[in-house]
Amino acid sequence: MTKIIMHGCNGKMGRVIYNILKDDKEAQIVAGVDMVSCNTDFPVFTNIMDCDIEADAIIDFSTASAVDSVVEFAVEKGIPAVICTTGLTEETIEKINQASSKVAMFRSANMSLGINLLATILKKYSDVLYEAGFDVEIVERHHNQKIDAPSGTALLLGDAVNEGVGNKLKYVYDRSQVRVKRERNELGYSAVRGGTIVGDHEVIFAGKDEVVEFKHSAHSKEVFAVGAIKAAKFIKGKKTGLYDMQDVMAEI
Repeated sequence: MTKIIMHGCNGKMGRVIYNILKDDKEAQIVAGVDMVSCNTDFPVFTNIMDCDIEADAIIDFSTASAVDSVVEFAVEKGIPAVICTTGLTEETIEKINQASSKVAMFRSANMSLGINLLATILKKYSDVLYEAGFDVEIVERHHNQKIDAPSGTALLLGDAVNEGVGNKLKYVYDRSQVRVKRERNELGYSAVRGGTIVGDHEVIFAGKDEVVEFKHSAHSKEVFAVGAIKAAKFIKGKKTGLYDMQDVMAEI
């Protein structure tokens, strides 16, 4: 049984994870952390540093400003942490990297198995299309409450493409300020915000007289919750190191 501390337990993702784990025989939430209180069958703390419950892993779905305290708690208690919150600062990312030498840390821009499979495909085959003269663009769509753009997932996919072509591409986020033709080595990002779109991502390879598109659509937040739970089970018992969804997929 994997015992989990759910940081952000009363947020949207925290509740989705809680509902999934009701029927899971291999994992359970033993404690939660959230500023908002509600009825739960586990103790809830307003500050993670006050949590005194033994656990095998922490799942964090909160806000970027709260992640530093999760990392500090993980190191102090020796509990592996799955960081699912996005929009992190470079300072927080570095803190996670440093913490991984003391306790197992898991971070991925997207917890969906489908997105991470797509990233694997892009790393392997993008070079074929790019060397054949195809231009690369990424379009991402999210709900009207999302504040960062482009999304962390769009950047993850862009990095996969760039790695696949030998890091030859430069990222372009806004074409409105200049009036010039597209350069060969550009990777353009476009962000759409509206309604309740959970998350759509398209990687477009546009060549002469043909277009190849790789697309992933998330129809509910459950796909991210399932990935987070798999990550928590995976990281249980790991001593040190920095892990991501590629490591989880390697064991499936």
